[in-house]
Amino acid sequence: MTGETEALVERALGGDRVATAKLLSLVEQGGSGAREVAGRLHPHTGRAWSVGITGAPGAGKSTLTDALVSCMRADELDVGVLAVDPSSPFSGGAILGDRVRMQRHSTDPGVFIRSMASRGHLGGLAVATPQSLRVLDAVGKDWVIIETVGVGQVEVEIASQADTTIVVVNPGWGDEVQAAKAGLLEIADIFVVNKADRPGTDATVSDLGGMLELAPEAGWRPPIMCTVATDGKGVAELWAQVQEHRAYLESSGDLVKRRRARLASELRALVVEQLLIRGGGITEGERFDALVDDVASRVTDPYAAVDALLAGRA
Repeated sequence: MTGETEALVERALGGDRVATAKLLSLVEQGGSGAREVAGRLHPHTGRAWSVGITGAPGAGKSTLTDALVSCMRADELDVGVLAVDPSSPFSGGAILGDRVRMQRHSTDPGVFIRSMASRGHLGGLAVATPQSLRVLDAVGKDWVIIETVGVGQVEVEIASQADTTIVVVNPGWGDEVQAAKAGLLEIADIFVVNKADRPGTDATVSDLGGMLELAPEAGWRPPIMCTVATDGKGVAELWAQVQEHRAYLESSGDLVKRRRARLASELRALVVEQLLIRGGGITEGERFDALVDDVASRVTDPYAAVDALLAGRA
């Protein structure tokens, strides 16, 4: 490790919030800095419980996250929030809308909020999310909430990053066919019908209940909670359900299986990322241009050209 990075790690482990923010920036940037941070912090991880909050845009995820943080702080828990915002089409950075909604926690030393840019990633998650979660875990956060961009069917990716996954819908959310397409039934540990003071709440709860009746038998049946996050209604009950789900996973042994599956998924993603990086190096230069010319002139076919590139011969 470089001396500067090592010093940042030591300061972050000692509770320095500025150092923690800088480590998260290194992780988001990727490359050698991210690898150094991961290697140094990994032995200090494994204690925090992660909660994924996902759902369509406008479902009230940020307001619900804010209310859940209040419940956690009332129990004197240290909390981290990774709010994955849509990337700005101009700068590539996060829009930071979630931080605006969580301003009342911004001065609380027991809460660390980080907005991350999805940078166009289809699953609504920044590629650096698993390592960012580890940073907050290592520096002593008891709970880490990951709130994703609502992006429809591909938002199921959140399930691979969280111990407990909360799927947020609104009254009048659409029929059960559309929900099944989005994979919500498969990933939800808890369903939340937010904005439950609006018409259509009972119908939405009924639709969800009908879907769950058709699902295969499992040890944990996702409860359906109704909340009005803007005034805190039902949030304490939701917090109790999150804790009940944690107790279930820990007592049943499913937590070990879930976390191992998550690590396997992460390792596969890292392998693909590294292959893409290495692949970028062989798809440029004179050798590559010559093969493009060969394919264009029908001297060789695309598959043979790829084989030649990978084999290291022109």
